[in-house]
Amino acid sequence: MSNVTSQAGRQIQRDETSDPAGFLSDVKTLRARARKHIEEGAVTDDYGLNAKAAVKVLNDALATELVCTLRYRQHSFVAKGINSEPIAQEFLVHSNEELAHADLIAKRIVQLGGTPEFDPDRLAQLSHAEYRTCNTLEAMIRENLVAERIAIESYREMVRYFAKHDPTTRVMLEGILAKEEEHAEELSDLLH
Repeated sequence: MSNVTSQAGRQIQRDETSDPAGFLSDVKTLRARARKHIEEGAVTDDYGLNAKAAVKVLNDALATELVCTLRYRQHSFVAKGINSEPIAQEFLVHSNEELAHADLIAKRIVQLGGTPEFDPDRLAQLSHAEYRTCNTLEAMIRENLVAERIAIESYREMVRYFAKHDPTTRVMLEGILAKEEEHAEELSDLLH
């Protein structure tokens, strides 16, 4: 305890263990809530969103990333032509980065108490982007650029959805969005 002088000049007692900013819950209350709802893992009472709805949004993003992973990978193997080798390598790099995004999203789904959707029969239904094969290098670049543009718009919407109530997911999605914008820029450069 410390003494603090008030505006009236009186000495008042203040507990130094309390939150000076006045916005944190009482430690005893935090501890009690944590013990009461221990089975809910990372989802606490103050989460602010419907966790099942959040998992649905993230499973759609997961499906999109997995479909893009497969499309990029397929394109990396079938790319042909005089300039195909460096572009095929770029497709493979993008495929690996999309898979890393999928891993991040799947882990977050589990943290929110959900199950990541990996059923191949469901992926195409849930994905925002399409899986399309192409016969020419230019068509592959265009198809992948279309998918990146879809991802960019989707992630911007998701960032807004999670913005105020789930900063952990928002920050993860912002990182993925930045990489998708980078992919789109690289593909656009390849077309020109």
